[in-house]
Amino acid sequence: MKRIYRYAVLTRASHWLWVVAFAVLVSSGLQIFNASPNLDASDKSSPARRVLAIGSPANGVGTTTIFGHTFTTTGVLGWTDDGMGSTGAHAFPAWLIVPGFQDLADGRRWHLFFAWIAIVCWLAWLGSALVKGSLQQMILRPSDLPKLWPMQAYYLKLRKEPPPHGTYNPLQKASYTVIGFVIAPLVVLTGLALSPGIDAIAHPLTAVFGGRQFARLWHFTGMLLLLGFLAVHTFQVATQGVVNQMRAMVTGWFVVGEHDGVGP
Repeated sequence: MKRIYRYAVLTRASHWLWVVAFAVLVSSGLQIFNASPNLDASDKSSPARRVLAIGSPANGVGTTTIFGHTFTTTGVLGWTDDGMGSTGAHAFPAWLIVPGFQDLADGRRWHLFFAWIAIVCWLAWLGSALVKGSLQQMILRPSDLPKLWPMQAYYLKLRKEPPPHGTYNPLQKASYTVIGFVIAPLVVLTGLALSPGIDAIAHPLTAVFGGRQFARLWHFTGMLLLLGFLAVHTFQVATQGVVNQMRAMVTGWFVVGEHDGVGP
């Protein structure tokens, strides 16, 4: 085993700053969602084409409706903590939103500010990878596809050794490719399409996504996919030497094991 300097300062700083920015973006985004807690597959608000609705049809009752199927979610969604010592008709609870009480204007300010921070971190990550020459190593290639399941089997402890790979394994490449070049741009573009100001000066962007309501649906879906990526990423870190992985992302130094970075 040997120690290598794996992550530069810019990479580590942008990584942790992005984590903070993403957390605030999700919380402030849910604050904004609370003002109109539904998603429609339409160019305009349309109950007939409603995909998701979280509300309180009766005092003290919270419900969540997904594709026409309604579930009682009192205390979790629909009827929750209002951030002022009581409960009320709020889609998401106060502990999950920023600010902690219902305030659409402040929620938008928090969301916009940290959106720019997240974008800068994303561009810094891309720029750093490009300068170091590691960007092309992160991109999933056709030759990596047959190795995806064997790599997953290794993470699940169903296989003793991973398939041969370079600096980044096939699952890491798949994650970086999809998130960095598909989902992240989608979230940014749909976020811009949701802005009334951008819609006024660049309406074709909003039209591409099917209107503001459809853009809102894509934006929310992108957030869920990013949360899914975060869950998978955390699982991978936890199962592949969490101390070593965390130390590398804090100090930059990574201890290379016998199966790390082997093969072409």
